[in-house]
Amino acid sequence: MTRTIQLREALREAMSEEMRRDPNVFLMGEEVAEYNGAYKVSKGMLAEFGPKRVIDTPIAELGFAGIGVGAAMNGLKPIVEFMTWNFAVLAFDQIVNNAAKTLSQSAGDFNCPIVFRGPSGAAGQLAQQHSQTFESWLGNTPGLKVVSCVDVADAKGLLKSAIRDEDPVCFMESEMLYGHKGEVPEGEYLVPIGEAIVRREGSDVTIVSFNKMVLEAMKAAEELEGMGISAEVIDLRTIRPLDYQTLVRPAKKTNRMVVVDESWPMFGVSAEIAYEVQKYAFDYLDAPVTRVNSADTSLPYAPTFVEEYLPNPSKIIKAVKEVMYVGA
Repeated sequence: MTRTIQLREALREAMSEEMRRDPNVFLMGEEVAEYNGAYKVSKGMLAEFGPKRVIDTPIAELGFAGIGVGAAMNGLKPIVEFMTWNFAVLAFDQIVNNAAKTLSQSAGDFNCPIVFRGPSGAAGQLAQQHSQTFESWLGNTPGLKVVSCVDVADAKGLLKSAIRDEDPVCFMESEMLYGHKGEVPEGEYLVPIGEAIVRREGSDVTIVSFNKMVLEAMKAAEELEGMGISAEVIDLRTIRPLDYQTLVRPAKKTNRMVVVDESWPMFGVSAEIAYEVQKYAFDYLDAPVTRVNSADTSLPYAPTFVEEYLPNPSKIIKAVKEVMYVGA
């Protein structure tokens, strides 16, 4: 049995179920308690679990992230919510130099079972300092796991897996999709970290993406079908560890690949995928792996610039036609 709920509700269910299951799990962050969360993800959780397990923090990301790391090292399982990953830059010392390195620096004596979660990526007219995508920043760090999902059922199943994981997990959401609806199974539901999924089968070209760009890829695939081009769509779901097998196998089938990545083109997730696919499937490719990224600049404020900056179905279709060697 399934029911249709919003993505914010799926995240809330995941956290609440894990807090009922394990008394060591708790939630902390700015406005998560009295205000029910900036995006109402934690609505009602304070009333159920009380102020010792749903904790409002000061506006000091580096401070409460550090408290979370210390708590995790001492046997608790914190969920640290950032109002946006843009604000979490202040806490990168705690995430990258502390949480990610705890197991290695202690020679295996201490692990750090903590989840850092919040929205990443652009969300309309929020300008340069509130529109950045951080999957490639965090995915570059050994010791971290990085999850970035768009599907509502995945949001619940992956967050539950992240909370149970013994390693630090960075959980990337989208501010624009908290109201996005989808079917979620009833009862206990887990999705394993590190497994991509084929969202749409196809035979002519493979489109790879993650987070809200998967929706843009699906729109492009529908338009391409009307043009006689069969596009397969892969949702990465996890950035680190990356599911190389699910990437290479379709490349060998369709012989062409386009990677859609909301982050900047330099040194990003799309660059890593292009390298790995061309390394392990070079002899099967009929065209170089092509990427569709946001523009290599800071995001301007004006809506016309926002539209030009971000990947969209038209840009994806153009890239597909390039690897198919068909005219515009």
